[in-house]
Amino acid sequence: MPPIETAPLLLVLWAAFGYLLGSIPFGILITRAMGLGNLREIGSGNIGTTNVLRTGSKGAALATLLLDGAKGAVAALIAWPLAGYDAAQLAGFAAFLGHCFPPWLGFRGGKGVATFLGLLLALAWPAGIAACLTWLVTALLTRISSFAAITAASFSIIWVVILGHGEMLVMQVFLTLVILWRHRENIARIKAGTEPRIGRK
Repeated sequence: MPPIETAPLLLVLWAAFGYLLGSIPFGILITRAMGLGNLREIGSGNIGTTNVLRTGSKGAALATLLLDGAKGAVAALIAWPLAGYDAAQLAGFAAFLGHCFPPWLGFRGGKGVATFLGLLLALAWPAGIAACLTWLVTALLTRISSFAAITAASFSIIWVVILGHGEMLVMQVFLTLVILWRHRENIARIKAGTEPRIGRK
């Protein structure tokens, strides 16, 4: 955890900024704009990349991935030079929470994986690359996006320590716990052998 150097009121404002940025439901906006239907009525009803892919549009899924990832990265990278590293971590974490719990959707948002990876790449790019590679290798081996996400999040705790970013350890633990909780239904399906594989509509 980094030293707290920013004034408390400013930290609250940066957290609010990150949360509002993170709460933009790009998956829903993109699928509507492209005439792909109501994402809430497709597949799992989730607003993230994996469910957007179930519309059959790889372009929409890629755009969702990049924009959802940018939420955490942009929040942190704006806060960092203007307020400090503590504000950057808080703004990025708040963006992650905004994506998972957006007020406009009854606090039923995405599972936060892309935003989590974007934030990690922005604050500690070596650990971010390691987490992305962990996701990619796991996804290629299992073809299960949720399992890849859980694995990448869990290993990110190790990557930040090994690669010299121990000041992010506390945040990574909380990020991982939220991702695991958001994937609790997926975990149950993985155990039951019924979790859908990547590419299935």
